[in-house]
Amino acid sequence: MLCIGICDDNYDARLTLRAALERILETREETARMLEFSSGEGLLGWKKNHPGELNLIFLDMEMGQLDGMETARLLRQGDEDLQLVFVTGYADHVFDGYRVGALGYLLKPVKAEQLEDILTRGAAALFRREEEVYLCRSGDVTYRIPRKHIRYFTSDRRQVTCVTPEKSYTFYGKLDQVAEQVGREFVRIHQRYLVRVKAVDRVAGNQVFVGDEVLPVSRSCQQAAMIALTRAALEE
Repeated sequence: MLCIGICDDNYDARLTLRAALERILETREETARMLEFSSGEGLLGWKKNHPGELNLIFLDMEMGQLDGMETARLLRQGDEDLQLVFVTGYADHVFDGYRVGALGYLLKPVKAEQLEDILTRGAAALFRREEEVYLCRSGDVTYRIPRKHIRYFTSDRRQVTCVTPEKSYTFYGKLDQVAEQVGREFVRIHQRYLVRVKAVDRVAGNQVFVGDEVLPVSRSCQQAAMIALTRAALEE
């Protein structure tokens, strides 16, 4: 399910765009979670605490202290895969959006066919990147976590936690199933730990160092782990 953000300092504009998106999604028999933000600052603050949740953001170009372009630049610093769409009442900024890899540029009032095209291309872009992200669901939220950002997975009974430098994501599952999904990029170093091979900084005895953390390597996993880590080092 898509998670769509609408950022515009005009309440009526947000309401109009949301209603148009909901009509299109209803016609397609699709659902999406929608979030509204009245400022770039509000959007950035929320996203900092909720990385990996938003897939597609509609940004008004003309906002208060932080305009749409500057908001987009700051968003891009932390999420290069986020789909951005600019919405504006002026045509003179039409080429600016492409400097931050925008998916599209829409003039107000936005036409339904333009929104349909954006939603189709946004979904296609997300689909093309399926192999580059790990999908997990926690409650009503589906997270798309770039695999290159993952340090390791750890399990505790029926729960698995995906650890990245920015945040940890906990969901119900089994580490064996996760290992099958992520493939050779990750190696089992312990009954409770599955580590991304390229996230390992060094190995010392029965421990691996990942960022500022030290993880144990069990005796049963040691040989396979060392082979995978050595192979990765030789491939760099």
